[in-house]
Amino acid sequence: MKHLTALLAALFALGLAACGEKEENLGQGQAEQLDLALDFYVNPDHAGIYTALERGYFQQAGLNVAPRVPSDPSAPIREVAAGRADLAVSYEPEVLLARDKGLDVVAVAALVDEPLTSLISLPEAGIEGRGDLKGKTIATAGIPYQADYLETILAGAGLAPGDVEQVDVGFNLLPALLGGQADAILGGFKNIEGVDLERRGLDPSVVPVDQLGVPTYDELVLVARGGRVAEDPEALRLFIGALAKGTRDAVADPRSATRAILAANGTLDPELTRAEVEATLPLLAASPDQPFGQMDGEEWSLFASWMAENGLIGEVPESGDVLSNELLPSATAE
Repeated sequence: MKHLTALLAALFALGLAACGEKEENLGQGQAEQLDLALDFYVNPDHAGIYTALERGYFQQAGLNVAPRVPSDPSAPIREVAAGRADLAVSYEPEVLLARDKGLDVVAVAALVDEPLTSLISLPEAGIEGRGDLKGKTIATAGIPYQADYLETILAGAGLAPGDVEQVDVGFNLLPALLGGQADAILGGFKNIEGVDLERRGLDPSVVPVDQLGVPTYDELVLVARGGRVAEDPEALRLFIGALAKGTRDAVADPRSATRAILAANGTLDPELTRAEVEATLPLLAASPDQPFGQMDGEEWSLFASWMAENGLIGEVPESGDVLSNELLPSATAE
């Protein structure tokens, strides 16, 4: 991606002066290409991104944003580190794992600042508390740290990993639960799989992992290469500003956000997607007293300590080495 400073023509208001809102814009000149690697197929978690695309906010900022779906959810962060993508949607645990392996990646914004990953079961499993997991079959997606989530959850009830049967079903979590191969699943999102089961009238138990003993963390984050953040951050700053606008608009207009997601992924069920978008948008909303995308360094340190204690990473990094809030729009600009 070429340097943005040669293209920057002006900073001006975009018709939002009544709200006191200003937007940076390249004005004249050729738009700068910015490659965005998504974490998964297009889904309601990406409502802010696709609303910003649909409403032209990235173009107004002088950016030609090209999102792409990864071959697997761990690939985007590697693409950023290798310079094959400018930004990626990823997960806090993946950022910490990547940094521990020496990859030059930094989280530059939180898209969802709480865990979505949940322990999900149906009433017939009889799981009303952690102690009820004994003797049950728990399906995970096979992501390494999910086994540690489960171990922490079990330990809170005085149980050991051997007290349950853990099976790796990849991303076939719902089929495993619905087909009776598992009594519970760990790895589904409360706003996706949880909503799907609710719409089926199955009365699921959906408990996020931070309510089961796992420290809180930012489920979805925007990731950039550390060197880029330090040396050439302007396009990243413009992207985050446009994304903040798109996210705010999505929260204010769920129907429009749903249309944007369905237009980007025609394989989704429209009615289910509407319900998932409604469940997701409150999770994307910025707090009124802090900038869009704000990350809490202390929370990151606590979660990193948990990862180190469980042998997932070798040492706890300084929060300033793994995240940066420097590119976020000001809270007043929201």
